Amino acid sequence: MTIIMFAMNSKELIRKLLNSADVKINGDRPWDIQVYNDKLYDRIISKGTLGIGESYMDGWWDCKELDAMLYRVLHFSDKSIFYKNLTYLFHFLKLKFLNLQNKTKATEVAKTHYDLGNDLYMSFLDPYNQYSCGYFKNTDDLKIAQEKKLDLICKKLQLKSTDRVLDIGCGWGGFAKYAALHYGCHVTGITLSKEQVSYAKKFTEGLPVNIELLDYRDISQNFDKIVSVGMFEHVGYKNYRKMLEIVGQHLNKDGLFLLHTIGKNKSIETVDPWIEKYIFPNGILPSAKRITSSFEGLFVLEDWHNFGQYYDPTLITWYKNFDKSWPSLKQKYGDRFYRMFRYYLLSCAAGFRARELQLWQIVLSPRGVQGGYESIR
Repeated sequence: MTIIMFAMNSKELIRKLLNSADVKINGDRPWDIQVYNDKLYDRIISKGTLGIGESYMDGWWDCKELDAMLYRVLHFSDKSIFYKNLTYLFHFLKLKFLNLQNKTKATEVAKTHYDLGNDLYMSFLDPYNQYSCGYFKNTDDLKIAQEKKLDLICKKLQLKSTDRVLDIGCGWGGFAKYAALHYGCHVTGITLSKEQVSYAKKFTEGLPVNIELLDYRDISQNFDKIVSVGMFEHVGYKNYRKMLEIVGQHLNKDGLFLLHTIGKNKSIETVDPWIEKYIFPNGILPSAKRITSSFEGLFVLEDWHNFGQYYDPTLITWYKNFDKSWPSLKQKYGDRFYRMFRYYLLSCAAGFRARELQLWQIVLSPRGVQGGYESIR
């Protein structure tokens, strides 16, 4: 009787939460969820967001418009029920007491996520292989949006042909190629992903670009400009200050540093357990407070630009491209991977749509731009 009552209570709790977001169990609207295993409710109560994601991967439930459903839950419902479980507590304590982004741990995300296979990423990214938010200002085309983002970064850094530029977390070499081609500068790109290094070297061949397999803690040269796009999410709040000290040590005194990062609204030592387990091991999103505290006394804040609203269309376009390319990827990756990657892309889109997540471009200078810095939008 106790087990039956617990099952009934967990189902009613989830039903109540979904109803508050106008989502029905086994409803007929595209954002309603279809439940195929009634053990789902206990799994969600006991494991929170990890249980939601894993049960989706296991085919226990489905939803035609997954992003729309998750957006409604994130934006309209009380989500605290997802964080009152041992799984969440374990992740909280792990992040609180361990440095999961030290040099030994830093390579785990490269092996788990970025080294999955270049064929996977090239199937849904733009021609410059940008695995970060596009700048969808006055366009709905991914290629144009990513080129606008790249040019925005170059303009904010005030790039010129004589500049020596460091790209921390260079990915597949897209920024390095764009900056070298359009601004004539020399770019050194560093990453911990062997797959990215191999691809980026070929992608930037013939240009004044150097790609290295290198941790940011091992930088030894000085540069006129430094940029980091989509890498700060892997640094960890215990290492923010150290990274920015290293950037300051290797940036010429009249230079500029641009930090492009996803951010969250609160300074909490938490990470989504599902994202941490399946997508970005040892990652954690920074808050504005944590970022500003990390550069206090090191840099002058010149500009802070939030265009997180553009990550929603970026992710939706990535998903459409991924879904279209799936027949050629299916044999290598398998059906469970498809459900995992679909859930990842669309749940992140929902997070940005609900304004739970932000995207910031922050420009810093070592001693302040004389006469003031002109913001570029």
